[in-house]
Amino acid sequence: MQIDDVAPYLNAVREQRPLIHCITNDVTQAITANALLALGASPVMARDAAEVEEVVRRAAALVINLGTPTPARIDASVKAAEVARALGIPWVLDPVGVGASALRRDAAAALLTKGPAVIRGNAAEAACLSGQTTTVVPGVDAVGAVPTARDAAVDLAAVRDSVVAVTAARDCIADRTRALEIDNGVVMMTRVTGLGCCTTALVAAFLAVSEDAFGAAVAALTIMGIAGERAAGTARGPGSLEPALLDSLYDIGPADLVREARWHPLSTPAAEGVAL
Repeated sequence: MQIDDVAPYLNAVREQRPLIHCITNDVTQAITANALLALGASPVMARDAAEVEEVVRRAAALVINLGTPTPARIDASVKAAEVARALGIPWVLDPVGVGASALRRDAAAALLTKGPAVIRGNAAEAACLSGQTTTVVPGVDAVGAVPTARDAAVDLAAVRDSVVAVTAARDCIADRTRALEIDNGVVMMTRVTGLGCCTTALVAAFLAVSEDAFGAAVAALTIMGIAGERAAGTARGPGSLEPALLDSLYDIGPADLVREARWHPLSTPAAEGVAL
């Protein structure tokens, strides 16, 4: 895979303006919606079980985020995922803080049976889903003994029929046959809540215009990283980074991706023979 393969996805999103159904975190709904709008997609935030089936049927892709779970929201999420799978609508699971409680772990287990096209999380969350660690600590990381993004992505992809996108200082995207690291982004992005949730939503936007889930994840994480770098060039701190990042998502073009993306093949045995 080359950056030229995924750069056209950006124009496709802007031309098609896909409707992205987000059952997402209460803390991050606004910034997630704004990120999708800035990119060129169209967000809808429907989370009641009475309407999720109808909304999923109209959507081009679905996001399910476990950031602020309740039993009712989990039931609606499972229902939405079932409808999406039945209709062939791609969806993304963001297992926020999955190791923090039995409620989250059980919800993630139920949702994983519904065939997410992409699982997008941090290394701790991916390790928890793959059974590599179960040590619970406070906060959204949710687990202790956190592996590298590379190890977490490759390990989880080996046991799931999903693309795994793990965000960290160096992001990693893996499935059972391909693996890639992305070195775009800045540390300041970790000081703004919700940018991980935004990244998950961008994955869904690219899933809506491409049949290649791996490429969609690569495009989303690359664009988010480049947008963060550009925003950090003018931001004084986290408070000004957020609006600058939205501006960057709005301004960025396919040529910018080709010029600024920094990709690296994995050097682990799991990636031997993988064509990137």
